[in-house]
Amino acid sequence: MGQQEKVATSLAGTVSEEISASLTAVDAELARRYPGDPGTRQPVHTVYVPGDVFEPGTLRSWGDQALAALDEHAPDAASFAAVLGIPEELAGPVHDRVRAKLEREPVEDLRIDFEDGYGPRPEAEEDEAAARAARLVSEAYANATAAPYMGIRMKCMEGGVRDRGIRTTDVFLTGLMAAGGLPEGLVLTLPKVTYPEQVAAFVQLLEAFEKAHGLDAGRIGFEIQIETSQSILAADGTAAVARMIDAAQGRATGLHYGTFDYSACVGVSAAYQASDHPAADHAKAVMQVAAAGTGVRVSDGSTNVLPVGPTAQVHEAWRLHYGLTRRALARAYYQGWDMHPGHLPTRYAAVYTFYREGLEPAAARLAAYVAKAGGDVMDEPATAKALSGYLLRGIDCGALDTAEVARLTGLTRADLDAFASPRRGDLTVTAP
Repeated sequence: MGQQEKVATSLAGTVSEEISASLTAVDAELARRYPGDPGTRQPVHTVYVPGDVFEPGTLRSWGDQALAALDEHAPDAASFAAVLGIPEELAGPVHDRVRAKLEREPVEDLRIDFEDGYGPRPEAEEDEAAARAARLVSEAYANATAAPYMGIRMKCMEGGVRDRGIRTTDVFLTGLMAAGGLPEGLVLTLPKVTYPEQVAAFVQLLEAFEKAHGLDAGRIGFEIQIETSQSILAADGTAAVARMIDAAQGRATGLHYGTFDYSACVGVSAAYQASDHPAADHAKAVMQVAAAGTGVRVSDGSTNVLPVGPTAQVHEAWRLHYGLTRRALARAYYQGWDMHPGHLPTRYAAVYTFYREGLEPAAARLAAYVAKAGGDVMDEPATAKALSGYLLRGIDCGALDTAEVARLTGLTRADLDAFASPRRGDLTVTAP
């Protein structure tokens, strides 16, 4: 082999070294603040049940009520698809998967509510309810009847209810520890956050609890509920929600939009309070940008139009909920709230239709990217990341099967994970 010709340069090697040295702190800051998506499962919804209403059979009851609603108001695939406008070719697969999901795992994320859904109670009564919630959650995980994610929403950190919120959190977590420890699927939701200092105070509470029980620092994470205008735009004009993520010191797992509290806060009249109102879109867009790259997930809110009453009324509510859910998915809000068992059929129908109608195009684009085969779209690594994330979310919620994704892409679950969560700065991730 001939001697390799030396490429000419103009700069001394020390220039690159000096530049790198000057950016060392920035590199560290990027890694700390923007670690990327954690690669864990994100539930498609959160169900709220008041602390005094939750029972051992609540999850199964929600599934049974949802199935009964299907049987009464859309007893077969064709009628269900006709109500919602699901494409004919997807009617059977979506209907079958929705029913199977309601039978197997009707609720993906449950929050036992000690805030608005519970209200003010005598101290002893809330103490007992919080202790009872801990006991029931521990039992559910022990006997395999739990939702993948479960936890509580305590009262907020404002002065009038702060002590009560702290005590309920303490009682609940202490009860879990006494019953065998904190479950992997534990989720706490801090509501009505207005200032980053309130987030920092909640971090202080969790740090104290971890220290008292010898837990690893940072073991307990939590969601921040965005329900006030001040949480989006602070008095100094900055995006307060970004500062809240920072104040959480790596513990924030989600930002949940509170449809009705936020709408009321900015003056939207009751008849127009909805998750597709322009005020809601603005708030969620700010949340989305603030959370991007941090590993914090964003959740849409809910609709208060319940699918109850005569069939025509149920169908109208179903169409509304289905449409709002599809709208949210297109805007990359992959999670929302459900307030009634009758919302479960349309939650899963919307989610499953979203993933099944996009399965083959997404799989074909990802397979072409891996094979460098080209096609009519020239995709980049960032798009491969999005395509893999799309397929993984579809698998996790039950819309897609691992085997069918593997058949269409030639990729394993591990391959998809590698594409969906590449290392920072790695633009050349390829499947084995």
